[in-house]
Amino acid sequence: MDGRDWNKFLLPYEQAVEELKVKFKTLRSELKSREEYAPIEFVTGRVKRISSILDKAKKLNVPMDEIETGIEDIAGIRIMCQFVEDIERLSAIIRQRQDMKVVYCKDYITYKKESGYRSYHIIVEYPVQTALGMKIVLAELQIRTLAMNFWATIEHSLNYKYKGKLPEEVTKRLSKAAEAAYLLDQEMSSIRDEIMESQMLFEDKSILVSKVLNDIQQLYFYRRVREAVNFQLKFNEYWEAEDIWNLKKLSLSIEEAIAKAKKEVDRK
Repeated sequence: MDGRDWNKFLLPYEQAVEELKVKFKTLRSELKSREEYAPIEFVTGRVKRISSILDKAKKLNVPMDEIETGIEDIAGIRIMCQFVEDIERLSAIIRQRQDMKVVYCKDYITYKKESGYRSYHIIVEYPVQTALGMKIVLAELQIRTLAMNFWATIEHSLNYKYKGKLPEEVTKRLSKAAEAAYLLDQEMSSIRDEIMESQMLFEDKSILVSKVLNDIQQLYFYRRVREAVNFQLKFNEYWEAEDIWNLKKLSLSIEEAIAKAKKEVDRK
């Protein structure tokens, strides 16, 4: 083993993980704002532990002076999607980005591992601006559905417990669970349109409610207390009745009241 300062060695990888997490979370927010749907459900990330790096270097026969290029997942990002179709769309978006370079992809969804593991891996080169200048680090992006991630998390824990030598019975049961997770993804894909429509309706309702309540607060700001109170009472009525149609009409009425209040302030 060499005598490197591991804390300093891992700093660029830690920075890469934090930056990539922020970028993919921002991408999710932007896509939701533009299209009301994003293929990203949530994002996590980690830097490989030193013991895991050493174990992998030994397993792959990677010399210690080549681990920066020989071990590609020291920095790891996991991106969870709702549907298998989202993975393909997201991978296409990643390939088009200018802030990272795709080295290659590993499709364990079409070609699952013998264990039943399914996921889509993208190895990227990511530039990190450090105090010593720019450094290119390798990072692995794992893109999975929620079902795939659940299975992979359980398999990882069992492999850790049994040190990679799972009992035959456990292996068989894991394989069955992997197929069950796959069938779940297939079933969810078959009703994808209905699920997305429901989620969009929920999102639209949430946005509408927030807008109405924020606009009512603006009327208080313009000292239109009586109007604000009346609008609040109407909102309460429509909200209790789940009357979205009248809530939309109410929103337009409040907008008109705010515009009128602004004009009066401007005249003064």
